[in-house]
Amino acid sequence: MLSILAAGSIFFPGLFLLSKRFLKHAPGLKWSEKDAVIVSSRLVSSVQAIMASSAGYIIACSCKDIIEDQHWLTTSYILFAVPYFVYDIYAMFLCYWYKLQVKDHEEESETKPMRSAIRGYLHREFLMVLHHVVMVTVCFPVSVIRVHPLLHGAAVCSLAV
Repeated sequence: MLSILAAGSIFFPGLFLLSKRFLKHAPGLKWSEKDAVIVSSRLVSSVQAIMASSAGYIIACSCKDIIEDQHWLTTSYILFAVPYFVYDIYAMFLCYWYKLQVKDHEEESETKPMRSAIRGYLHREFLMVLHHVVMVTVCFPVSVIRVHPLLHGAAVCSLAV
């Protein structure tokens, strides 16, 4: 269980760092940090979307009763994808930060302090950040307790209390 969580913790940030490094240092590309960060974060988001859609399709096609049946991929993908939501909050902030620096540079003003940038990011992307936080803190625990066969009995008891 923890190995799948660890794999996701390595996969998503690792894919981001590898693609960013490639875009910045590949002969003929030599992209700026800003462009490499934005494209790399979109690449990772696209890969996660394809993987989640594929997992959902496989699970839906494999189960006769989608509500009651269990599929091993359900728990496995939930565990694998949770680190993505944590990573994506950071990646979205990086994209916001670089866009803010470019905007501030065009206006010839000083770069805003980090606290101001975080406040602006949370104000602009509040619903997306909230979505990611709820996925990690609410949906993940509920899904694992409901889906994981070894925890199912304990979950029913703890939810009844």
